[in-house]
Amino acid sequence: MLRKELDIGSFGDLLYHYPYRYFDRTELTKIKDINPASTDYVQIAGTLINIYEEGVGHKSRLVATLYDDTAKIELVWFQGAKWMKKNLKENERYVVFGRAAEFNGYVNIPHPEIELWSAASAVSGMQPMYPTTEKLKAKGITNRSFAKITQALLEKVNPGDIPEVLPPNIISEYKLCSRYHAIKWIHFPDTVEHMHMARHRLKWEELFASQILIARVRLQHTIQPGYRFDTVGDHFNTFYKDHLPFQLTGAQKRVLKEIRHDTATGKQMNRLVQGDVGSGKTIVAIMSILLALDNGFQACMMAPTEILAQQHYQSISGLMEAMGIPVRILTGRIKGKERKEIMAGLADGTLPIVVGTHALIEESVQFKNLGLAVIDEQHRFGVGQRSKLWEKNERAPHVLVMTATPIPRTLAMTLYGDLDVSVIDELPPGRQEIKTIHRNEMHRARVMHFIRSEIDKGRQAYVVYPLIEESEKLDYESLTAGFEQVKAFFPDDKYNIAMVHGRQEAGLKQRNMDRFVKGEAHILVATTVIEVGVNVPNASVMLVESAERFGLSQLHQLRGRVGRGADQSYCILLTGAKVSQESRKRMEIMVSTSNGFIIAEQDLAMRGPGDLYGTKQSGVIKFKLADIVMDVAILEQTRIAAQKLIAEDPALTHPVNQPLKNVLLNHSAQNNWSKIS
Repeated sequence: MLRKELDIGSFGDLLYHYPYRYFDRTELTKIKDINPASTDYVQIAGTLINIYEEGVGHKSRLVATLYDDTAKIELVWFQGAKWMKKNLKENERYVVFGRAAEFNGYVNIPHPEIELWSAASAVSGMQPMYPTTEKLKAKGITNRSFAKITQALLEKVNPGDIPEVLPPNIISEYKLCSRYHAIKWIHFPDTVEHMHMARHRLKWEELFASQILIARVRLQHTIQPGYRFDTVGDHFNTFYKDHLPFQLTGAQKRVLKEIRHDTATGKQMNRLVQGDVGSGKTIVAIMSILLALDNGFQACMMAPTEILAQQHYQSISGLMEAMGIPVRILTGRIKGKERKEIMAGLADGTLPIVVGTHALIEESVQFKNLGLAVIDEQHRFGVGQRSKLWEKNERAPHVLVMTATPIPRTLAMTLYGDLDVSVIDELPPGRQEIKTIHRNEMHRARVMHFIRSEIDKGRQAYVVYPLIEESEKLDYESLTAGFEQVKAFFPDDKYNIAMVHGRQEAGLKQRNMDRFVKGEAHILVATTVIEVGVNVPNASVMLVESAERFGLSQLHQLRGRVGRGADQSYCILLTGAKVSQESRKRMEIMVSTSNGFIIAEQDLAMRGPGDLYGTKQSGVIKFKLADIVMDVAILEQTRIAAQKLIAEDPALTHPVNQPLKNVLLNHSAQNNWSKIS
């Protein structure tokens, strides 16, 4: 059961099942002083009386009353009631530990940990609290069970049983305690200082392992041969002189210079370009593609959705048409003769540029000489999907990764540490800052009146509804109800409204989107399918319905769909009348800043890296203790130390580094670090 519930299948797994907090067993709370509103976990001692079961079947529960010299409190077990009843004794003195709750005006402790006073009194000091599950608790495997088993195991463990993995010079330079003491003290610290020393050492080891692996991948990139783009020719220069739609910003010029340098070295480029919504990443990508063409190579751009691929295709083909450069789009919808023509052009080299979705990575799609692969919103692609592009050639093409989701530096160091990072931190000239306003449901009529006034000026508006991940049906019903509500404010005889959502047939979805892009529809009612890629300069209002259900980064992405023309644009965050404190904070952040990097840092701090970037699901970050938000100082140290070590011993062949290498082989297999980019 331990293996199934917590993946603990050996004594080693048990030692690395770390406590998440500690409790001072010498402290006892009087029952009369317990207040669920202000009290977290409590430890009480008293005599157990009146043990009884109530309810039938799966609704049964076990109730017992504990009293000390000040008051009484009920202890309640909803699972494992029969097992608990057999093991509890009336009129015996117990120590109880748990989280206080309130039900029907009475204070109780559901599923407490309970131990006879005689057994508990033998243990004192800082006691570990371990992650566990309700199923284990129901079987009697509680936090204290873990503590007892782990304590018994540690009594039999010698320093030699937990060998050191870090080189001695690193332990000395960074003043780290030994691995043996770290494991011992993480479970049963003698002092608070020992606890901090243990956690620091184990966090350091986790982050160091990740940074070593990233440094090795980065080193591999720097020595991997790549195509040499040593010519800046007619395609690039003609576009720059005669067809550039607007003057490049200083940031765009800087990033282009970095790309030109990378592609001229003869090594494979792996560069991540971060740029806030509307910062002009696509122009940088187009000019990089022209650089590939000037050197006799093909280029492709891969986008995660058909809508985004269509947007890129329209942008690129529109600019290339004047220069006579053919561009085609390849998606799952393109079949028959058209598909065969595209694939033939890629195979014989007559088609220099292709924009597409996942269809580009199908085995049947072959290039003659793919020199540059541009990937947009790359975090939406799986590792295997991206890597298939590299296999289209004998030699891997240069890779330009773009994202409009600003990545906090700490996360970039961990997730994308093997990539060179460029930042486009200026908006093109003439763009006005989007005004962001938070309103609640009480102001809906005023909000709709404002949108109507913008449409009457000749503008357009988005109305976006959240996705209910648990139910596509509820999504559709919610959106349909919203569509009818919008129609009530904007009658058919005067306003045209289009609707786009995930359940629509692809052709209808595209037709509705096209109506809005062409200005035939005044309002686009949609789910977050339009989060990225939709570029309608005439749209000046983004209304986000139930904004409290969106994360900061998603709200920022949605806001970036407006403000793409010269007109003043607005983002209206409409929430319910009552929102949580956390939701209110998100609204305040959105109203106070339009800087995507500040928003990303705040989002990371509020939600954590796993929730924010899906890395918990993808298996990229599996730190037991380290937190890249809170432990940035340790992350910086480990990054420096890892780069220095890999520079001195790239293959970790020195005997002193062999233990570390063995650990990394296991770590790499578990975390897929070599496949991050």
